[in-house]
Amino acid sequence: MTKMRLRLIIVFVLKTRTNTKFKMAVKNNTGARDMYRAYSDMREANWKNSDKYFHARGNHDAAERGAGGRWAAEVISNAREWIQERTGRGASDSEADQEANRWGRSGGDPNRYRPAGLPDKY
Repeated sequence: MTKMRLRLIIVFVLKTRTNTKFKMAVKNNTGARDMYRAYSDMREANWKNSDKYFHARGNHDAAERGAGGRWAAEVISNAREWIQERTGRGASDSEADQEANRWGRSGGDPNRYRPAGLPDKY
């Protein structure tokens, strides 16, 4: 193999790997924004029994971005539940939240958790 051919292969591999990492970082970022948007909507709606719906929706939207979004959703969800468990919130409620998180990340319809009467805006 000539030196020139070897250089071209190395450049191609490095460019492909860098491009893939860049795309993953973009998906991580947009997945995090999806999670924040769901949280923001939950706060704005202030609707009784809507917590699980917004958990599922945020995870679902982020996971639709691909592996990077799914990763961001999982990390954010796990960190949030870890913090809330440490600050006195019940483990059973945290597990119910995690169930909604997993449902959304796996592509399940977030409307499974949608409370009656929640405005269509959400």
